[in-house]
Amino acid sequence: MSDDRRDQLRSLSIDRSEGPARQGVSWPVLAGAIVLSAALAGGAAWFLTRSDNAGAPAPVPVAEAPGAGSALPEASSAGAPAPSPAAPARAPRASGLVASGYVVARRQATVSAEITGRIADVLVEEGARVEAGDVLALLDDARAQLELDLIESQIAAASARVQSLDVQVREARRVSDRAVQLFEREIATDAARTAAEAQLASLQAQLRAAQADLESARVRQTSQLDLIARHTVRAPFAGVVIAKNAQVGEILFPGSAGGGFTRTGVATLVDMDSLEIEVDVNEGQIQRVSPGQRVETILDAYPDWRIASRVEAIIPTADRSRATIKVRVALEERDARILPDMAARVTFIE
Repeated sequence: MSDDRRDQLRSLSIDRSEGPARQGVSWPVLAGAIVLSAALAGGAAWFLTRSDNAGAPAPVPVAEAPGAGSALPEASSAGAPAPSPAAPARAPRASGLVASGYVVARRQATVSAEITGRIADVLVEEGARVEAGDVLALLDDARAQLELDLIESQIAAASARVQSLDVQVREARRVSDRAVQLFEREIATDAARTAAEAQLASLQAQLRAAQADLESARVRQTSQLDLIARHTVRAPFAGVVIAKNAQVGEILFPGSAGGGFTRTGVATLVDMDSLEIEVDVNEGQIQRVSPGQRVETILDAYPDWRIASRVEAIIPTADRSRATIKVRVALEERDARILPDMAARVTFIE
């Protein structure tokens, strides 16, 4: 190896003979000094902070708006401050008060006749839609028709008797007038005059009785016609037939309890436009319900269909055994899928 390379390698080596002189202060002493300085600085800062903030309220933390690090919008050229963003409106939400109930009809009736009779014909079936006054069934009215025929014959006889007596009264009046004239001329006796007047009065009384009999027969005729009309069962209102309660040949007896071949009604009719929801609300939650309040209705048969509704009325009485109050909910939507006695669940909206 040449002398130049040897000199270069020697220049790169560490000279340990001068180490103690270059180190100066030792590392343990330097570390102790640093720790002591930090402790003194911390104590001074704690003392100053305590003295400055004594009696001062704690600062209220301020929540930063999204994007706090971004620059604020500049003021307008007129110097007016930039308008603050408007607070978003609170949307209605479900209050969490949920009640269960059923679809009911405000107008539902089992239609019957006012009289007892054998059913001659039933003109409707389940599901049929009828209008007010449509014929639902017919009762056997043969005996009623026979009674009507008898009354009409009595009317004819009474009418003929009235006509006969009317003719006799007119003739008796002429005889009486002639007897009075002859008596005034002293040609006829007073007995003949009084006899003619008595005959006229008698015939007039008979005529009035016959006229009364005729009027009575006509009243009986009107009553019998009404009775015959009651053999026809008509729909009291427009609706849908949901049950056929009688068959041809059975006896319709509205005043009985039914059973066997005796029926109390012909058909059950429901007004589909009067359907609503009846739910039971716990007494402790009734203060959260008010008339006119918005309601969301869900039928168990259609869980994905939300029907807009409202509170129609709160029934002013409570069920003691169940500690509930009945609430009527009106449906704002009409649909053929809504049927009586369907189970429903309603959510009251705040």
